[in-house]
Amino acid sequence: MINLVQTYKVALTALRRNPLRSALTMLGVLIGVGCVVAMVAIGQGATAAIQSQIGALGTNFMIIFPGSRAAGGVRHGIGSVQTLTVEDAEAIARECPSVAVAEPGVRTAAQVVAGNQNWFSSIQGTGPDFPTVRAWAITKGAYFSAADVKAATKVAVLGTTVVENLFGSADANPVGQIIRIKGAPFRVIGVLERKGGSMMGQDQDDVVCVPYTTAQKRLMGITYIQTIMVSAISPERIDAAMEEITRLLRQRHRLGSGQEDDFVIRSQQEIAAAATQMSSVLTMLLGAIASVSLLVGGIGIMNIMLVSVTERTREIGVRRALGARRSDIRTQFLIESSLISGLGGTVGIGLGILVARLIARFAGWPTLVQPQVVVAAFIFAGLVGIFFGIYPAAKAARLNPIEALRYE
Repeated sequence: MINLVQTYKVALTALRRNPLRSALTMLGVLIGVGCVVAMVAIGQGATAAIQSQIGALGTNFMIIFPGSRAAGGVRHGIGSVQTLTVEDAEAIARECPSVAVAEPGVRTAAQVVAGNQNWFSSIQGTGPDFPTVRAWAITKGAYFSAADVKAATKVAVLGTTVVENLFGSADANPVGQIIRIKGAPFRVIGVLERKGGSMMGQDQDDVVCVPYTTAQKRLMGITYIQTIMVSAISPERIDAAMEEITRLLRQRHRLGSGQEDDFVIRSQQEIAAAATQMSSVLTMLLGAIASVSLLVGGIGIMNIMLVSVTERTREIGVRRALGARRSDIRTQFLIESSLISGLGGTVGIGLGILVARLIARFAGWPTLVQPQVVVAAFIFAGLVGIFFGIYPAAKAARLNPIEALRYE
């Protein structure tokens, strides 16, 4: 232990002899570690933001779309046929044990007018359990009831973006006010909690919710539904719910064993898995790119250590003549290289955290610095110093003591 402490003192003394050179050598590692920490923070911040937005879709959320059709050898996309009905949604809620709620849905867009203000917004036709399915709270007033849906009542619940543009402020209370959608008067009965942007950058708060029956009859002139939003009874039952829904809808739509489904089910877990995979690839790519600069810093350490071996050849000879073993010489140079990379890595971690915070503050990008990433970056920096110091240390240990003493 005494020898190791003494070796550290000698290594520090050697680094202090050429402070500028040591600082410039550390700079390569510093920049490399800083880039790794900042880039990984950006990638993980994006992952966390995506997961948060997916979670905002609602607990155990699934959505059923009508299927596609083929005409003249051309396959059209999802929703090109209208195969879903209100009865399908009712049957799913009634006959699928793993399903808690199944809500019919339709969607359109229209100009919404309130007084002398107007705003073009998305009109969402839903059932009374829409806030439960989407985990979307009501901040003012209330959501419409099953009786409103049955009677096709002209009532509306507004998103905060619509409130802000029609009534001047997102904090305004429009409950009881009359708005017009496609010329039809609707009474505002509630305001949805602010939800924020979706994964695709769309404003989820730019929405007006009305009973789906009202949207069908008074706004769209249709009898079919466009989606069925489903909430499973628990996350563990999502797969079971999808199987039960598939089996039930195939039976209700009279599809034979050789026929394709005329509907598509998308679950929150599928969306989350795809998004997580993409963001993980992004994080790995950013980390790999940033690691290149760290390897360049390691090459700089090797270069300086080789120069140091040459400059200190006589010193090495004196130490060997006084009884130092080859392992002592090897350890000394390895400690010097690891000190350079370790100190550079420590400062680099601080720089990376600072850059990540600046990016989050001024660029508005989500960033997340996790402790395990910081620890991994520090360990990696130390390993880079050791790896690139092995050859110079071995070269120093192999020097012949007599020839080293003669070196000028």
